[in-house]
Formats: sequence, structure tokens, C-alpha cells
Amino acid sequence: MTDTNTNQSKNRKRIKFIVFNGIVAALYVVFTAPFANIAYGPIQVRIAEVMTVFPIFSWGMIPGVTLGCFIANLVNPGNLGPVDIIGGSLATLIAGILSYFIGKKNKWLGIIPPVVVNGLIVGGYLPFLLVDSGSTVTAEAVMISMLSVAGSEAVLMVVLGIPLILVMEKTGLKNKLP
Repeated sequence: MTDTNTNQSKNRKRIKFIVFNGIVAALYVVFTAPFANIAYGPIQVRIAEVMTVFPIFSWGMIPGVTLGCFIANLVNPGNLGPVDIIGGSLATLIAGILSYFIGKKNKWLGIIPPVVVNGLIVGGYLPFLLVDSGSTVTAEAVMISMLSVAGSEAVLMVVLGIPLILVMEKTGLKNKLP
């Protein structure tokens, strides 16, 4: 292969990486922002979180899911500020990395990191952001929040995540990811 062909191939891979991640980020926002009443708050049902299965198949999908979460938290009509914008995005990044490594060994176990990481991180800080001023946050409230976020994420991963994994495998889409 000549240098020109090698450079063209690298450019195509870069473009594919940028396009796929841009689409994933945009879809994350589209599947989150319009459903603000269920996507934000103590009980979070984010349909877009189903895309956290993508890193199970490709390291290259982690930026798109993370960026989508960042933008969705940024445009949240009840914006919870930098803790949620950065904390939620960091939780998604960590979950994506863990899903990738765990998914290499067992794709079905790859759905666990988004459940656990979001439950611990997002569920851990939400009570402090949602409490009325002057009120105190109890350990019980934090535990309930963690379980609530993890529980809603687990239901989503079982109901939509597992079928998405099956579709990606059956259609070969998993092999087309950057």
C-alpha cells in the first residue's frame, strides 16, 4: 500500500470515528431532552442510556456516549449545575471504559457497569442537588437515591439493552462501529 492509500485509509477511519460519535451524541440528547420529566431527577429513566451497550463492542464509541450525556445534562431544563454536568458525564465515561473491558470477556456482563457506576455516582450526588435549602441529606436518602438510579438503569438495560445487543450481533452492526 502506498503512503497516499495509507493516509486515505487513516482519514476515512478518523471521519468514521467522528461521524459515528457525533451521531451517538446527538441521539443521546434527542432521546433524553424531550423526556426531561423522566430523564432527570431522583428516578431517572433515560432511554438514551441504552446506547451504553455500544462500548461493549467498541472502544471508539465511548466518546459519543459521554459527549451525549454531557450535552443532555447541559441542556436539562432543570439544570442541576456543574456537579451533574461533569459528574454524570464522568460516570458515563467510567461505565463505558468498564463495559468495554468487561464486554471483551463477556458481553452480557458488560451491561453491569452503567447500572453500578450511575447508581453510585449519580445516585450519590443527586440528593445533595435536589434537597431544599436548609434541609439535610441523610445517609438513608443517599442510599435510596443510589438504589433508585441503579434500579431504573437496570430495568432499561434488561428491557432495551439486551435486545439491542442481540440486534447488533444478528445484523453485524457491532462490526461496523469505529
